[in-house]
Amino acid sequence: MTAPSLGPEDHLPDWPLRRDVGIGIVGSGFIVRDCHLVAYRAAGFRVVGITSRTRARAVEVAASRGVPCVFDSLAAMLDDPAIEILDVAVPPAAQPGVIREVLAHRGKVRGILAQKPLADSLAEAATLVAACERAGVRLQVNQNMRYDHSVRALRRLVGRGVLGDPVLATIEMRAIPHWMPWARGGRSLSTFIMSIHHLDTFRYWLGDPDRVLASSRPDPRADFPHQDGINLYILEYGSGARASAWDDVWTGPAREGSGADLSIRWRFEGTDGLAVGTIGWPGWPARVPSTIDYSTRADGGAWHRPRWPQAWFPDAFAGTMAGLLRAVEAGADPDISGRDNLKTLALCEAVLAAARDHRVVQLEEFAEGTG
Repeated sequence: MTAPSLGPEDHLPDWPLRRDVGIGIVGSGFIVRDCHLVAYRAAGFRVVGITSRTRARAVEVAASRGVPCVFDSLAAMLDDPAIEILDVAVPPAAQPGVIREVLAHRGKVRGILAQKPLADSLAEAATLVAACERAGVRLQVNQNMRYDHSVRALRRLVGRGVLGDPVLATIEMRAIPHWMPWARGGRSLSTFIMSIHHLDTFRYWLGDPDRVLASSRPDPRADFPHQDGINLYILEYGSGARASAWDDVWTGPAREGSGADLSIRWRFEGTDGLAVGTIGWPGWPARVPSTIDYSTRADGGAWHRPRWPQAWFPDAFAGTMAGLLRAVEAGADPDISGRDNLKTLALCEAVLAAARDHRVVQLEEFAEGTG
C-alpha cells in the first residue's frame, strides 16, 4: 500500500519570509474583529493601526485585539510611513471608493487586500484592477475559502494527480447566513455574497468552465426584495468534468421552530480516486475544523483521514494575507490577484444571467471584462 499523498502541512498556507511588514486595517466589523485580527495575531503579522467610519467602533476593536493605533481617517492612515499593506474590509458598495482613495494618495502602500466581491459588477471591478496595475499596487482578493484547510488539501491532491482526471465535483450547502444590512437592495444577494465562495472554489480546483446552467429562488426568511436566495447551478467543462452546487440558505425553518440539519459538504470524484469533505463554517462561532477523507485505487481502497486543529473561521484569513505579503516580497502577482478574480466575478455574472433568463450561458459572454 502506498503512503498517504498529503503531507502534515499541505493544508496550510505558504508563508512570507517577513511577517513584520506594517498592515493597516480599514473597517471594524465583526469579520475584522473576530477573523482578520485573530488570524493575523496567530500568524505573527504586524498590524500597525485601524480606521473606520465609526471611530468609537475602531477604538473598541483596537482595544480588544491589541491594535496599537486608531487613525481618524483613511488619509491619516495613508500618511503613516509604517503602513505598506492595507486590508480593506468595508461593504462592497464602499470598497471601490476606498481603493481609489488609496491609489490617489502618494504614500507607501504596496499592496491591498480587498474583500469579495471586489465590486458589485464585473465592469467596476475591471476598472479597479486596471487602476491598481497602473499604480503598481498589488491587489489580492480575500476569497478565503481557497484557504479553508480541506479545500486547500484537495487542491494539493488534484494538482498531484492523485485522484486522476476530474469527473464530478459537488458542494452542498445547507446553512443559514446572516444577511448584513448592506446586502439589502443590491442587484444580487446569494450569488455575489455566498455562491461566490463556491464558484471561486470550483475555479481553484478545476479551472474555468465553458458553460453555466442555473436556477434561483428567493430566500423565504429574508424580509426584503431579492431574486437570488437559494442558488442551484451546474458548471460544464470542455474536458468532460462537471461541477455543481446547491446553495440552500433556507434549509427549512430551523430558526422558526423545526429541527436543524445544517452542514456544508463537498465531494470530488476522479478517474482514480474519491475525496469527500466537510466545511466547519456552519458551526461558527465555535471552532469547527473542516475535514477531508480520500481513497484511491493505488491504495487498494484504503481511506486516509488527515485531521488538523485549524478552522476556516478564523484561521484561513491568514492565508490570503500571506499570499499578498509573498507577492509584495517577490514583486509578483498574488495568488488570488484582482486580475484572476475577475474570472470569478464573470462566473457570478453568468450564474445570474442563466437563472434570470432560464438558459445555458457561455462563460465567454463575459470574457471581455476579464482580459
